[in-house]
Amino acid sequence: MAATTTRAIVYHTSDDLRLEEVRLPALKPGELLVRIRACGLCPGEAMDWYMARKAPLVPGHEPVGEVVGTGEGVAGYASGDRIFVHHHAPCLVCRHCRRGDYVHCETFRRTKLIPGGLSEFAIVPAEVVRADVLRIPPGLSDEAATFVEPLACVVKAAHRAGIGPGDRILVIGLGVMGMLHVLLARRLGAELIIGADRVSSRLSRSAQLGADLVVDVTRESLPDAVRACTDGAGADVVVVGPGTVEAIQLGFDCVAPGGTLSLFTPTPPDVVWPFPVHDAYFREITVVPSYSAGPPETKDALQWLAAGLPVEALVTHRYSLDGAAEGYRLVREATEALKVVVRP
Repeated sequence: MAATTTRAIVYHTSDDLRLEEVRLPALKPGELLVRIRACGLCPGEAMDWYMARKAPLVPGHEPVGEVVGTGEGVAGYASGDRIFVHHHAPCLVCRHCRRGDYVHCETFRRTKLIPGGLSEFAIVPAEVVRADVLRIPPGLSDEAATFVEPLACVVKAAHRAGIGPGDRILVIGLGVMGMLHVLLARRLGAELIIGADRVSSRLSRSAQLGADLVVDVTRESLPDAVRACTDGAGADVVVVGPGTVEAIQLGFDCVAPGGTLSLFTPTPPDVVWPFPVHDAYFREITVVPSYSAGPPETKDALQWLAAGLPVEALVTHRYSLDGAAEGYRLVREATEALKVVVRP
């Protein structure tokens, strides 16, 4: 008998996350019912301004599911299959999709996992089943598979920024997403990877994962440190993790002439960066934001994970649903925690 309700974490405010019983609608044609085996906590879900405009909601969009039910007409999936489920999926036929801009597709913006990844059971909409569900290979653990979605976002950002062989890369902000940038940039052939942060444990961890140089921005000038190890030029690509004007400007000051500033996190809607047009023009700086990811990036991410990208080293905390609120507190604190995984 199919589940009609599920226990789930409901986000009301950043200080009010409740474990509630949530109704599950009847399974429709083309849909999947999954049991959530594990779900990562995204740093974006610790951005209070971003979550407040969606609340109340069931968060969690980095899930690994196990198929327990299939709707009419579903082919290719059976009970017991372990799958990655993207929380959004595009239509694949609109103009945005034909251009590869999947995140701007109206279907992408509308679709979501029901009720969300931080639940015991969830329904995968038919649009998502068609466009962005991936079977997880037997050798890949549930914890590693929770990185498909976040790594896909990094894959897309790296592609948009043009990271490739011989590049000198600076990553500002060494939370889990910054660490994934370090891991991927090394495998894409970067010549030099510099990591910058305020937390000493994160600096040490990034050096272990492949950063050639780490800079504590509370102790030294980041632009000076970057120029000192790049023959005075600066970094070819600067990835800015924190969504603050301070971090964006700091990144801009570190970009080499002809280089790229990659904006990985948004600022709140009322915050404005006074764009330095004069300097950007004469230094020919390219500013490239990167939001979310589409089916090509999730497939690439799964391939990187299956090939052994060492992401499990980034998992620092594990909780049941009952501990999800504490997990988000640690993510928001942004000190000791990197990746927090919840196992419903």
